Amino acid sequence: MTTAQICIMISIVVYLASVVIVGVAYSKKTKNVGDFYLGGRKLGPLVTAMSAEASDMSSYLLMGLPGLALAAGLAEVGWTVIGLAVGTYFNWLIVAKLLRNYSAKIGAITIPDYFSLRYRDNSRILMAIAAVMIIIFFVPYTASGFAACGKLFGTLFGIDYHIAMVVSAIVIVGYTSLGGFNAASITDFIQSIIMTIALLIVLVFGIKQAGGMDAVVENAKNLSGYLNMFQGYNAETDSAGTFSALSVVSTLAWGLGYFGMPHILLRFMAIENPNKIKTSRRVASVWVVISMSIAVLIGVVGMSMVKSGALPAFDDSETIIIQIATLLSQSGIVPALVAGVILAGILASTMSTADSQLLAASSAASENIIGGLFKVKLSETSKMIVARVTLIIISVIGVVIAWNPNSSVFGIVSFAWAGFGAVFGPVVLLSLFWKRSNKYGAVAGMLVGGVMVFLWKYVIAGLAPVLNIYELLPAFVISLVVNVVVSLITPKPEKEIVDEFDEVKKMNKAK
Repeated sequence: MTTAQICIMISIVVYLASVVIVGVAYSKKTKNVGDFYLGGRKLGPLVTAMSAEASDMSSYLLMGLPGLALAAGLAEVGWTVIGLAVGTYFNWLIVAKLLRNYSAKIGAITIPDYFSLRYRDNSRILMAIAAVMIIIFFVPYTASGFAACGKLFGTLFGIDYHIAMVVSAIVIVGYTSLGGFNAASITDFIQSIIMTIALLIVLVFGIKQAGGMDAVVENAKNLSGYLNMFQGYNAETDSAGTFSALSVVSTLAWGLGYFGMPHILLRFMAIENPNKIKTSRRVASVWVVISMSIAVLIGVVGMSMVKSGALPAFDDSETIIIQIATLLSQSGIVPALVAGVILAGILASTMSTADSQLLAASSAASENIIGGLFKVKLSETSKMIVARVTLIIISVIGVVIAWNPNSSVFGIVSFAWAGFGAVFGPVVLLSLFWKRSNKYGAVAGMLVGGVMVFLWKYVIAGLAPVLNIYELLPAFVISLVVNVVVSLITPKPEKEIVDEFDEVKKMNKAK
């Protein structure tokens, strides 16, 4: 192992040790299952904002966005970023406070809990469907995170992929199972800071290596369509691509996914003071816009570095930040330690999402299926044991799914994002803003949303070029329409449910 690799390893080990220490510290403060899954609703505005966005961004921020920008120019990545930024803002603006107040009013600590209690579904069918959907889309999503960690260590140090993946999974499971929601939230907050530092260092170093910002801009201008938001760049033909109006709308639809992301919605439910959500919204929105903009710019800088010879050509554009960090590590001990911080940032982006997904999936299995659907009565101590064991079992399944070193990371992330957006997004919005919505519409909407994601991606999209769009958009719209139609043709909600809806509305307007 070279001196540079040793320095990088030191930085990463220090980071991994710190998150485990956080987990141990919060294990002493986790007294019951409510603390484990929702932190006792005690998250402050800053931690809420940064942990929500860190768990949202995943390794897509430090690998996907720069890689897409480098390979194809600004068209696709630009509209994706705009969609994500707008979705982030409106999720905080219209959903966060109302969901926090509604979930607290009815005593819900998980998303399936919320749906079941909101609609008074005594049969628990709604809870069971929501829990199953969470497991279906989150277990492979978590597996993709484990795979990303394995590939990172394998690429850097030549460590066997399986060993690297299992060790990463053990660390993530360790601090999450010990400290639960609070540990995940605090470490996500720390990880968001590390991700920000990593982005800034890479950007500054990359611009310097590329010959300055003027050289970066000039290189981008010389690539046909690279900076054009309606063309993009085709690297295979070295010419401008095409990005139609339908493609723009489809790509913007990424923003719809936010309304259905369980791990983000849980952060809203855990806020201590709902009147401070405005602060959280501002922090989250600003961080998301700045961090994604920097990530895209890194991709543009990376292309200039390759063209100028500062970086050798490489096959996988998504490893651009790893390539730049490796180049930095060759400049001495201190730069190598800094490079370790950058690579810890990639690790942080993956771990911050995986821990939140594990909590959401384990809560769905232990709280909503074992305790809710099957009505197994357990003491608080037993519930905690079941919660932690469930989390470990789900992690083991995730490791099995990710065992193939060639397993896709980002394709499944995109698919899972569409799944949650279409299954839960319409139900969340209608449950908060339409008092006529009922449990029948919610059940129908969730089922149709989940089915349509699979059906559109694997069947309908291939029928004609015009139908080859991101599956989230059509699945979301169809799920919403089905929910509304079924609610209208089935019995109205009981007076108790309507009165509660009005009461929460008044709570939300109160200062």
